[in-house]
Order: sequence, then structure tokens, then C-alpha cells
Amino acid sequence: MGEKIIGIDLGTTNSVVSVVVGGEPVVIQNQEGNRITPSVVSWTKEKEILVGEPAKRRAILDPQNTVYESKRFIGRKYEEVKDIANKVSYKVVPDEKGDAAFDIPNAGKLVRPEEVGAHILRKLKEAAEQYLGEEVKKAVITVPAYFNERQRQATKMAGKLAGLEVVRVLNEPTAAALAYGLDKKKEAKILVYDFGGGTFDVSILEGGDGVIEVKATAGDAFLGGANIDERIMEWLIEEFKKETGIDLRQDRTALQRLKEAAEQAKKELSFKMETEISLPFITIDPETKQPLHLQKKLTRARLEQMIEDIVDRTIEIVKRALADAKLKPEDIDDIVLVGGSTRIPLVQKKIKEFFGKEPHKGVNPDEVVAVGAAIQGSILSGEKKDVLLIDVTPLSLGIETMGGAMTVLIPRNTPIPVRKCETFTTVRDYQTEVEIKVYQGESPIAKENKFLGSFILSGIPPAPRGVPQIEVCFDIDADGILHVTAKDKATGKSQSITIQPSSGLTEEEVQKMLEEYEKHKEEYERKKKLVELKNQLDQLVYPIEKLLREAADKFTPEEQKELQQLVAESRKVIDEATEPEEVEKQIQKVQQIAGKYSEKLYKLAQEQAKTPEQKPQEKKDNEDKKDNKGDDAIDAKPVD
Repeated sequence: MGEKIIGIDLGTTNSVVSVVVGGEPVVIQNQEGNRITPSVVSWTKEKEILVGEPAKRRAILDPQNTVYESKRFIGRKYEEVKDIANKVSYKVVPDEKGDAAFDIPNAGKLVRPEEVGAHILRKLKEAAEQYLGEEVKKAVITVPAYFNERQRQATKMAGKLAGLEVVRVLNEPTAAALAYGLDKKKEAKILVYDFGGGTFDVSILEGGDGVIEVKATAGDAFLGGANIDERIMEWLIEEFKKETGIDLRQDRTALQRLKEAAEQAKKELSFKMETEISLPFITIDPETKQPLHLQKKLTRARLEQMIEDIVDRTIEIVKRALADAKLKPEDIDDIVLVGGSTRIPLVQKKIKEFFGKEPHKGVNPDEVVAVGAAIQGSILSGEKKDVLLIDVTPLSLGIETMGGAMTVLIPRNTPIPVRKCETFTTVRDYQTEVEIKVYQGESPIAKENKFLGSFILSGIPPAPRGVPQIEVCFDIDADGILHVTAKDKATGKSQSITIQPSSGLTEEEVQKMLEEYEKHKEEYERKKKLVELKNQLDQLVYPIEKLLREAADKFTPEEQKELQQLVAESRKVIDEATEPEEVEKQIQKVQQIAGKYSEKLYKLAQEQAKTPEQKPQEKKDNEDKKDNKGDDAIDAKPVD
């Protein structure tokens, strides 16, 4: 049996890691003890990089240095994402290649989406290593089915930066089908409806007797739960503007608070009929200099009016996938829901109306993709041998030919891996070289599709137009990565390209970042240890501080002085210490002094923990004891 291959769902809003142990997939808890890790990264002034929940907690306090939803920008040009860029609280800018990047003041440089993804992946990798007790080197990482070549390559780059060999880039709906157990069914057809934080995908799969075949896939890379959050935010902004005349769009901190409130309201309205959104001190009135508060009630009915067109768009994409698979709604045996947005009652209602049946609810929509990725990892490692997975390419691939036309070599929804070849010729007399331009998309006009890359085949013998024969081959591997070759049949000369996006990180840049990380690895570890020790010191000092504040009269003046000095010293260490050794020394001192008072501190802590109801009863008991002071017998019962 080979080494363990973990499965990672690198999500827009949250990420999850899973692994197969003893034939069963296990969702691994992160360092904070949670199964789900927020896909958030934050940079502090001290150059410390926080990931997950600790980073999410900083989003309101430091919005410009905290990045969330970076998956919406990965592998994309800035021009493609300008609209989304205006809706986040951090600064999105074009880099020197025109790619979307993040201008993070505390990082002191432009940070690329791949780097943000790498920090999240590294955290999940470390959690898996802690759980398994061994180093993890390989992973299956999932992507939306509608991710194009650039986005898939950028995701692989993120894995490489995190120190992982990405052995398979797996479509999220396909992963969900594996977790659902489609391979164990008898000739079943399922539709996976994947409504995540930043993307929407639908895949139709057929399975049975150990084989899973993807029949069709469709989606929208700019449609997700974040769009629903934005609708709620826009409503709140407009309502506040009506009441106060102030536009909160210019206030980055207010925007971040609005985003969190919108996300929370969306979640609450999945199980409540109305919710109250309360944001005290949202901004300051520029004229009166008085704080302003935002307080609104949002009903489920009002939310459904706001988002009905978004949900209807998902149903249109479902119709397109069914048409591609040449199926009708009644042909589908089960609808599997993936992604947190599928908890919204309107989504479930629309699905039920369209298919005439309830969607399947036997899988956890937040974890199902990571579980499927782990199962795929176990197949690739040889641990699980009884499943054959046949995926498809989500978009057509072709080259630009005469007149700017798009000539498709591989149509969308073609099963992969696949190799297709076609022969082309020259368009001018005595032409000695041709440029092969590769595109991805459905438009008959090449330039209206996504340009993936180009290369030149030279050394063609001069001949009248139409005579030379140039064979162009497209080869897509199991990860959906495209390799293109052009060969002159007369001379045997050939040129090839693996589609490395003209955007994104080059191998040299990735290598440089890895070297940078390795160079500063000890420093990163030291900073991580420093934070952990400071947290430990804080946990030791806080109860003493609380008791001094609430029960100072229980200590003698000398004891108070010693403990107050200890707290002050500890707080100074927490605020100013730069070396773990300083903090460790203070922890020892706190433990030593607290040890002297351990019995008193323990009794006082117990006293503090008692409820108000318990205290009068205890007082009464004490009075009863005083009344019976002269009795020889003591009422008592054994301690259990």
C-alpha cells in the first residue's frame, strides 16, 4: 500500500481536509478543533501570517490586511474580476502581467491568490500530519467543474507552494458523487447541484458496479453564495443611505461588518422566518460627530424576493446540463446537494419544483467534497481498487484558424483523459512557419473565448498554400491539464506546449517562493511558537486578574501587591516579548507564584463560579451550622 494521499476541498468560504483510514473517510479537525477552516488569511504588523479562524476574527479590525474569498480571483486577469474587486474590503490590483493580485500593506508586497491558497493548504496539511502522525506529501485538491485551464494550473501551483504534490485536480461534483457512493449503486443517474461560496456547478453522472462516468457538466464561475451576501449588503447599504444620507461603500471596516452580518442573516433565515441585523456604531455622522447605528429586520420572504433571480439562474444551468446529457428531469434518480448555499429553503423548493422530488439529504453539504477527494486519493494510492472514474472536460478546446474562427478539437463534455488530432495547412504561399493559438470556450469566434497560450512551428519547407500538412494534437490528462503538439508531416519537425497560463506564477516564481519559505521556515515556526506561548500565558494570568478585580478583599495587602505585580509583568511580556524564551520564563514564574496560592485561588474560583441561587442557600446552611454548634454529631454524606 502506498503513502497516504489526503483530500482537500479548497473552498471559497471554507476549506476541509479528509483522509481514508481503514477503508473509511475521516474529516480531520484543524488546530482549533474544528472540521471546517475558514478560507481566510491575515497579515499582522509583526509580519505574522494567520490562517483560518484566527484570521477571520481580525477581518473587522484589520480589513485591508485580511483576505477572504481569494478563490474568486485565482488564475484570473484583473480585468475579468474588476466588479468583484470593488466589493471586497481589501485592495485588489493588477500585477505586472495584468493578473489579479492583492495589495496587502502588512505583507509589504503584492500577494497573489495562489499564495493565499498555499497558506490555507499548508494549515490543512499540518492538521493532517498531526492526525496521522506522519509527513504528508501528496493530495487530491478539488476545483469547480467549470474552472478553466488557468485556474486549474494556478490551484496546482498553490499546492506546490504549500509543499504538496497535487496528484489529481478533481472536479467538485465528481468528488461529491464518490462520497455519495454512486459506484456502489445499480445503474443510477444522479445530478450534483453544487452551490458554493463563489461558484455554481452542476454535473450529471451515471454509475454502477464500480464505474462512475460523468455525462455532462455546466456552471458559472461567478455565481455563488457570495452573490447572495452581496444582495443583502446592498439592501442594508441602501436602507441606511435612505435614513442617514451616508453611503457605507466607502468605509472598508463598515463593509467587512456588513459582509459578516449579511452572511449570518442568510444562515439564520435558512431556519427562521425573520432575523434582526444589528450593527451598533457602524459609522460616525460627519456633521454631528455622533455614532450611528444600523438596525434592520429581514424576513425570509424579503430575502427570497431579493435572490429569486440568482436561484433561477442555477436552474437554467441545470437545464443546460440535462440537454447536453440528452436527459429529462424525470431520468434523474437522485439530486445530491453540495455547498452551504443549498441549505437555503428557496433553493430546495426550486429544485423540488423542477425535478418533482425532494433532493437527497444523506450527505453533509460542507464536507462531502473533501470526503470524495479523500476517496479519490485512496484509489490513486492503491488502497481502494474497485472504482473507475471517468470525468469530462467542462469547456470546448480548439485553435484559431483562418478568419479568426475557433476550430474545436475537443468539444465540451468529452470524457478524459483524451487525445484528438486534426490536420491543418498554410493560408499563404511559401509560408515557412505557423503560430498555433489555443483557446477554450464555446464561441465560434476565437478571440471571444479564453486565450490559453500559443507557440510557433517553424522550418516548414516553402510550398504553395494548401500543400503543407500540419498535424495538431490536443492531449488532456486525468487532471484536465492540456498538452498541445504541432507536427509538420513532411519534415517530422514538431513543437509542443503544456498550457502554462500566460497569467499566474511561473515555475521560477514558485521555486523562488518555496526557497523564501524554506529560508524563513525557522522564523515562521518561532513566531508561531511565540503566539502559542503568549496565549498560554494569557490563559494562566486571566483567572488571577479576574479574582483580583472581583474578590481583592480575600487577599492580604502583601498578597495583592505580589499578584498585581505578577499580572502587570505578564501583560508586559504578552505585549512586548519577541522571543519564545522570554514568555516561557514568565510562564514558569506565574506557575511558581500561583502554586503558593493554589488552594486559595481554587476556592475563590469555585466561589466565583457559583450561581446567585446557590449562594443564599449556602449562607443559610452556614447559619444552620452555627445554630447547631454544640452538637456532637455532624450531618454528612459520603462524597460520590
